[in-house]
Amino acid sequence: MATSVAERMRAVRERRRSRAEREIRVTVPDARSEVVRARVARSVAGLDHAVEAEALSWIEAVAEFDGDR
Repeated sequence: MATSVAERMRAVRERRRSRAEREIRVTVPDARSEVVRARVARSVAGLDHAVEAEALSWIEAVAEFDGDR
């Protein structure tokens, strides 16, 4: 006997609950959108290069490497 979509989804949710998991939905800006790309470009253009360089230096100093260095 075929099960309905609602029944299958209920079963999926029950399995997730039994594994202490839950579904979440995340929405993010669409990088294909010209509006979003323009907004990102404006934000990037406004960054302080000295502050960004300092942040990258700190990240490199504290990052864990896999033995290449």
